[in-house]
Amino acid sequence: MDYFERAPVTEQDKMKSYYKYFNRELEDISAEKKKILEHPMLPEGTGLELSERNKIFDDGYLPDEIGVSRLKSGGYCFANQNFIPGGTGEMLQWWFAWHPLDNLRYRIWDPRDHYEVGISEETRKKLMDPDIPLIEKCQNVKHSNRETVLLGTDPISVVLTFMKPSDMGWDESKIGTEKCSFFVCGNVVKPEGGGWPIVIMHSARDVKGGCEHRSRIWVGYQIKDGKEVCVAPEHFEIPIEGIRNQLQHHFFEFINLAAILPQIYEEEKNNW
Repeated sequence: MDYFERAPVTEQDKMKSYYKYFNRELEDISAEKKKILEHPMLPEGTGLELSERNKIFDDGYLPDEIGVSRLKSGGYCFANQNFIPGGTGEMLQWWFAWHPLDNLRYRIWDPRDHYEVGISEETRKKLMDPDIPLIEKCQNVKHSNRETVLLGTDPISVVLTFMKPSDMGWDESKIGTEKCSFFVCGNVVKPEGGGWPIVIMHSARDVKGGCEHRSRIWVGYQIKDGKEVCVAPEHFEIPIEGIRNQLQHHFFEFINLAAILPQIYEEEKNNW
C-alpha cells in the first residue's frame, strides 16, 4: 500500500458539499516537527503522568508539549500541540460531534489515514438532536474507526469510547473557561484484542488569532471507574519506528484539520 494513496470514496461522496476538502492539496508537517520525528523521545520523567492529568489545565505549558515520553508508571505518553489560525474551541467541539455522522467527513480530516467511522443508531440520534449541547454529543458515545497508524500499512480497527471528563478523573469546572475551550477524552482498544490499550485526551484554549490544540495519548493505559490503570505488560517497549509512525500520524491529522476547520465550520455548522 502506497502511503500517499488516499482512502477510497464513493460516487455518492463526490456529490457532497464537503468532498472538495478530500481532494485538496494536503498540508505537510512543519520542519520543526520533522526534526522532532528524528529524535522523538523526551527525557525520561518529562511526560505528563496519567495520574497528573489535570495539569493540562494549568497556565502556560508543560515540559512535554510535543514528543514522546516513557512514563514512570510503565507506559508512554505521546504529546502534540498545534495552532489553528482563526479557529476556536467551539469549532473543535463541533468537529468531534459532526464528523462521526459520515465516513467522508472522517476521511477529509486525514485522507491518507482515515477510512471509516461507525456509530450506533442511538448515537446517531444523539448527534442529530439540536437540543443536546455540542460537548454532550462528545460524551458517552462510541466510535468504531478504521485507520492506518503505521505508514504504508493496511488500516486497522479501533474502538474509541468517549466519556464524560469527570468520569475519567478530569476537573470539569475548568472546561468552558479561558483555560479550556474544548475537551474530549476516552478509552481506546482494538476490538479483536491485541495491541496496547490507550487513553486519549484532546483539548484547546482560545488565544489571540486562533486556538491552541493540545493532546495527550497515553499508551498502555485505561481509565476504569475514574482511576488510571497501567495495563501494559511489565517492561514493554514500543520500537522506535513505531513511535515515529504513531507520532507522525498525530502530527499529520491535526495539521490537516487545522487547515480546513474554520472554513468547513462556517460552511457546514448547520448541516447535520
